Amino acid sequence: MLVVALGQLPLWGPDTGEHPAPKPVLARPATLRLLITVKAAPNPSARYGETVCVGALSMGPPWTGWIRLYPIHYRELDDDSKFHKYDIVHLKALPARQDQRRESWKPIVDTITTERHIASQQSRRNLLDPLVEDSMCRLNKQTRDDPSARSIALIRVADISSLQVKRHPGWSAEDRKKIAGHLNQLDLLEPAKRSPLQAPRFTGAYRYRCADRHCRGHQQTLWDWEFVALQHRLSQLTDAEAADQLRHKFLTQLCAADRDVAFYVGNQAARPQSFSIGGVYAPRRSINRYRLRVNR
Repeated sequence: MLVVALGQLPLWGPDTGEHPAPKPVLARPATLRLLITVKAAPNPSARYGETVCVGALSMGPPWTGWIRLYPIHYRELDDDSKFHKYDIVHLKALPARQDQRRESWKPIVDTITTERHIASQQSRRNLLDPLVEDSMCRLNKQTRDDPSARSIALIRVADISSLQVKRHPGWSAEDRKKIAGHLNQLDLLEPAKRSPLQAPRFTGAYRYRCADRHCRGHQQTLWDWEFVALQHRLSQLTDAEAADQLRHKFLTQLCAADRDVAFYVGNQAARPQSFSIGGVYAPRRSINRYRLRVNR
């Protein structure tokens, strides 16, 4: 079990229970400047064939704070429009009116341009550390009380008991129908064949406690693009070997004793009380900033 001494990072802001501002009412798409923080693994979609949900930090009007972009057909983007975690991008988007979650926007994907990549850990910390909050428990309570409550957060982790890695069961019959339907539509419009979306080899789920002193523990699925991408690179290994490598990367390394760990979490439109982990925020810590011990 990884156990973090619960000191306070100098840049971390107070843990507030405030709701986000309501979505603005816009007559035309707004131009947004965003720091990309989460790119979730692609999933089948009845309407779009396959989609990626992207989480970001909006850095100026008309929306400041966490934002969700959906849908994005990432594999179909032109190379100039493809982006990576911790890129600053510009794009046009409209508030997603059919989604009750206040942070949800519908992007116009052919307007995406990349400004630059933030490689400096300190530059990332300056932007993100003030947004880390202590209590996943409180976020759960807020959504139970009000389905339109905050749907995205960056949650500080007190300790992690495990990363469960299990064999993915494969796409359901409904998911396969969604994928086939989209490919059939593309075949009518484009002569080039598209490869069907492959199910990931494994699913992952963290068991952890947030930094709320009353926390009794959480188990949340990991939907990080990087978690699935690593599986593809491990295709020559046995299941046991590949699972060990995934745990080594996403538990032993990313959640090591010299890192300040927080999880990017977001909920589902249909099940607002159900939160998943979209990615891991794990900057290395200055040697004297925190005390952390590892219990094995």
